[in-house]
Amino acid sequence: MTQQRLQRGWYIIVEGAIGVGKTTLARMLRDHFNTGLLLEVFEENPFLAKFYQSRAQYAFQTQMFFLLSRYRQQHQQVPQLLERGALISDYMFEKDWLFAQLNLAGDEWDVYQQLHAALAEQIPPADLIVYLQADTEVLLGRIAQRDRPYERDMDAGYLDALRGAYERFFPTYEGSRVLSIDTNPLNFVTNPADFRYIMDRVRSILQEGAFQHSLPRFEDEPQGDELLSRGRPLADYQRFHVELDKAKGFNTDMYFNYLRLSEEIGELSSELARVWVEETSLMAQGQPAELAREQAIHQHKPTLQSELADCMAYLLKIANYAGVDLEAAYLEKMQENQTREWHTLHKD
Repeated sequence: MTQQRLQRGWYIIVEGAIGVGKTTLARMLRDHFNTGLLLEVFEENPFLAKFYQSRAQYAFQTQMFFLLSRYRQQHQQVPQLLERGALISDYMFEKDWLFAQLNLAGDEWDVYQQLHAALAEQIPPADLIVYLQADTEVLLGRIAQRDRPYERDMDAGYLDALRGAYERFFPTYEGSRVLSIDTNPLNFVTNPADFRYIMDRVRSILQEGAFQHSLPRFEDEPQGDELLSRGRPLADYQRFHVELDKAKGFNTDMYFNYLRLSEEIGELSSELARVWVEETSLMAQGQPAELAREQAIHQHKPTLQSELADCMAYLLKIANYAGVDLEAAYLEKMQENQTREWHTLHKD
């Protein structure tokens, strides 16, 4: 795979719950983008093994050691490394607070929050946080596979609570741009296509930004000829997909999206076939044809709506990549059709 340099000064953090693959992905991105690398030095914590054996007894010592260690590393090393070029790390400073809120309570939690707030002000923010997600069962499997001695007694309930803390934290996080990636179906270590998918999304956001517009809303719906004269604002929908591509890091290759459109049309065809089978069955039971079709469509309408929406989304995306104003093209074509003479074949 061709190595590509990131713009000097980019700072990327890979985050997620224990076992999700942060360090592995950080190393792979470092190798691909030829950047600096900052890894968390968690194995130096003398309380960690005892913490996993007795969380209540060793939580405060473990957490305070991590807080000061992470602060020292981020405060001192991140600015120095960024002076040399782009940097990738496998943890963010706020991670410490996420763990602490699960492990501390009472006076210990109060003391921790005051110290964390004072230290956090001096930590450089990232340009992008790659947030890796996975189900608890998947995390447990990955933890077992890497077989670190102090993680062998990992409590599934604690891991699930930690995963939930991450899930609640990132939707409202405003410190940096966040790229969320569901790693449940991915194996970016052994499957080059999975790694390329992540890498492309990272590069797309860094190069193009990640602002997402809301979908356009419609107050007054035009009807009939007014629809052709005013048009629905398909241009707004196209702009929405431009920003959605940026925000989510979607693949913007026109031919790739054509294949996805073909796939969605195939799924729509399959659903229409199921409607036809249902309609035929109802007619065989004595239902009038019009009523049979109405009932069959009603039964399958949620799926039909979803498949049609998917087809429309890919059509809008392809129009974007081809530089086509789809609304203008549609209106021009329909106005042409209004004046066109249609010839109908009649059977005698």
